[in-house]
Amino acid sequence: MGGERLTDRAYTGIVEIINGEDLCVGDRLPSEARLAEMFGMSRTIVREALARLASDGITEPRRGAGSFVKSRPSDRMLAYVPMAELPTTLGTYEVRFVLEAETARLAAARRSQEELTAIEDALARLRDTLLSSAPAHDEDMELHRCIVLATANPAFLSAFDALFADIDKIMRAGVDISRSRPPEVIGAMMREHDMIVDAIRAQDADGAALAMRWHLSEGRKRLMP
Repeated sequence: MGGERLTDRAYTGIVEIINGEDLCVGDRLPSEARLAEMFGMSRTIVREALARLASDGITEPRRGAGSFVKSRPSDRMLAYVPMAELPTTLGTYEVRFVLEAETARLAAARRSQEELTAIEDALARLRDTLLSSAPAHDEDMELHRCIVLATANPAFLSAFDALFADIDKIMRAGVDISRSRPPEVIGAMMREHDMIVDAIRAQDADGAALAMRWHLSEGRKRLMP
């Protein structure tokens, strides 16, 4: 546990350097050795933190050159996800890529007509809410949960519900950030959901999994400025 907490501290420390020093996309971060010295931690801990930051789309390693800024968490996101919670909350994406891509795959293969109707109804509610000025995170969550239910495997629901608090923060931030941008951003979010549901409707298991992974990948990008 101690090592994990140290990695979280290094992770947030690097994000604070990116934001505090106003580093731009493409700027080089201090070296592993320099970061370890700054944080009073081992280079191993710093290396682990940089690996997680790269996985979360914030930094980019370049062989022989160090790590560079790939994107910066937006101020709007940090209003929903406090800095101390950032590593855990963004880290849920790694789990969701595996969990929700597979739930979409199984939902496409197994869904009943009743479950498809529930998914389509949830999609319609999400569309109506996204096109209004109302918050849409509850409708977003409900659609994803309906897809999980269509797997007919309660273990997937247990795993999804265990991530609820972090997914809820991400969905709240994602809708708010998208609404602050040009209208086509909300349009893209809606099209991604349409692609997932279209594949489930067509019982295209591979297509549903790919559509879900694409949606999650694009959703993570929308959290950054």
